Formats: sequence, structure tokens, C-alpha cells
Amino acid sequence: MEDLPLPALFEEASKIHQAATESGSDQETVRKGCEILEKCEDMISKLGLFSANETKDEISTSNIKYILVPSYLGELIEKVAQDDDRLQILKASMAKLKEFLSFCETMELLPEEELETSGQASTNTLVDRRARKIARYKRLKAAESKLLEIKERKERRGRSTKAAALSTPVEIGEEDALDDDGEEEREAWLTTISLAICKAYDLLEMLKKEEEMLSAVKERQLKEGGKEFCKAVLDERTKKAEFWHRDAAVRAQYTKPAQPITCAAFAQDVLEGRANVSQAHEHKHQPMIFGPASLVGGSMTSERERMAAQVFQPQHRLPTMSIEEAGLTEMEMMTNWQERNVKLMEEANSAWYKENRIPGPSGEDNEDDDDDAAVEKARAWDDWKDDNPRGAGNKKLTPCG
Repeated sequence: MEDLPLPALFEEASKIHQAATESGSDQETVRKGCEILEKCEDMISKLGLFSANETKDEISTSNIKYILVPSYLGELIEKVAQDDDRLQILKASMAKLKEFLSFCETMELLPEEELETSGQASTNTLVDRRARKIARYKRLKAAESKLLEIKERKERRGRSTKAAALSTPVEIGEEDALDDDGEEEREAWLTTISLAICKAYDLLEMLKKEEEMLSAVKERQLKEGGKEFCKAVLDERTKKAEFWHRDAAVRAQYTKPAQPITCAAFAQDVLEGRANVSQAHEHKHQPMIFGPASLVGGSMTSERERMAAQVFQPQHRLPTMSIEEAGLTEMEMMTNWQERNVKLMEEANSAWYKENRIPGPSGEDNEDDDDDAAVEKARAWDDWKDDNPRGAGNKKLTPCG
């Protein structure tokens, strides 16, 4: 599992989440899904796929599906069976769902009705709750029907494409239909995210009620067992502190960016599974080689081979280093320059430099002598320029001279 790329991990986690949601899965499969989703979260954080300054329109189609990772993880954590510590399971699941909803709010993916409801905390009457549930149910059914429509449209297009490929070649007008797969995929993922938002709100309300019930039962048990009251309270406070620290660490990945990967080519390799995040990268630039394929990478021994290797060479100069290498070189130059300036300032302020300066009238005489020498040198230079005007020695080299 550690060697799999991010798309393969997310696909496997999606299958486990779908199986657990539709028909139910055993505890081993659910825990495996939680581990895979946590691995996906770690890779997303290291790759820096999302930023708090972005919106949904600025996220690429290939990365927008990874917004669902906290939602899937929250739903799978809720399905973990742990009777002795059910309250902590509920809190962990609620934390992931709240993280998903807050990130969707940052990406401008939440519906306006939910934003208005969250801004009006006082409207919590029975009528308001019923109206919210009805509106949320309508959005959920609309998202499900839209996903079904996209799936049927894709299946029809696949069948027609296969039939057209067997009978006749693809015509000019049908090429545009084939190019719409990217937009259709983006629309499908955005609809899936809308569906996950509706489910997250419903699941949050249900988990809050269950948490209130378990808290009330626990308080009653603590009151009945007076001897173990202090120890249980301390344990509860310890668990709350640990949970708060874990939740703060999760929120920090959106407020404080992780260590970024500075090489775009290396980040693409990690996304496509050709490299791991843990591998070191030295930003080595591989220059482009033109010419016959038989001579690329080989040793050229004769003049004929050297001339053949120069065929189809570009007219411009090829880069000798990558953008990352140039940036690292400039950073090293600036660091050396700053260190040299600091060293010069330290020498200028040191006691050795101040002691070697000649104090008193003799020092002033030396300064006057230096000024007189500079004046004499400037006058001699002016006299030489008067005797030798600019360009006087190059008249024979000018074309019209």
C-alpha cells in the first residue's frame, strides 16, 4: 500500500467507502479504509495540492476529487465498532466532517442556504429545522439524479463510440463530443461533493444527538460511582486535551502550509506514481538531445557521426540548467553576499580596526595628502582627455573615415 500512488489509493478507498455505505463491511475492511484515507491525507498535505487562497474554479479536474477524503474518512470512522470508547469515535468522526465542511466553505462549495443557516444561530426552532431538512433532502435527490444522468450519458456515448468505430471512422462533428469528457468528469465530481455535503450535515446532526445521549449516560454513571469520580474526570480531561491537540494539528495543515515540493516535474512524478514523497530530489536538469535516435546517448567517434548528430538542431541556445537549479544558484549567491556583508560590518566595528586608525593631527595630515594626490590625478586625467579626444585613435577603422 505504501508504494501505490495517490490516485490508486483514492480509488481503493472509494471502493471500500461505497461498499461500507451500501451493504456494510466487516471491521477489518473498515479499518483498512481508514488507514488508506489517512495515507491519502498525508500525501495531499505533502504535495500541497490545495491552498486556502484557491477556489473551486482554480483546482484542476484531476485533483478536485481529493476534497472528498475527509468526508469519506469521517463516515468510515463512524462505522468503527468500539463499544468501550464510542464517545471518542463520535468526536473523531465529527472532527473530520467539520474539517470537510470548513474546507468546502473555503472553496466556495457550500450552498447559500447552509451558509445563511450557519450565520443565524438563533433560528433553531422546530419549523426551521424541518425546512432545512426538506431543502437538504431536495438537494440530495437532485444530486443523485444528476449523477445518474451523467452516468447514463457516458454509457450511451461509449456505446455509440464503439459502434461508430466498428462501422465508420469518427466524423469531424463527433470529435468535440469526445473532448467533453474532462468537463463531464469535473461536473460529476462537483455533484459528488454536493452530495457528500448534504450527507455530512445529516450525519453531523445524528452524531451530535448520539454524543449528547452518551454524555448523559456517562454523567449518570459517574454520579452513581462516587469513589471513581475523580479518576474518571481526570481521564476524561486527558482525552479531551489529546483530542484538542489532534484536531489543532489537522487544522494547521490548512492554516500553515506544509513543506512544499519545489520541483514541478518531481511533484508530477509523485502524483503519477513514478516516485515517492520521501525520495530526495536534487533538481537535476536533463538537457534535450536532438538528432538521429541511433546516436542519442552513444559515443561519436568519426566526423560523419558528429555531422549526423547535428541534424535538426534548434536555432536557439538550449538551457543549461532548470528553473529550480537557477533559483537555488541565486539563493546561494545571495546567502554568500549577505554573509560577506555581515563579516565586513563585524570587521569595521571590531576593536582591531579602530585601534589601527591614526588619531590626532598626523591622521588629518595624511587625509590632506590623500586629497591633494586625488586632485592632482584628476587634473592630469582632464589634461589627457583634452589632448586625446574620444575616438581619435579609431578614425581608420570607421567605414566612412
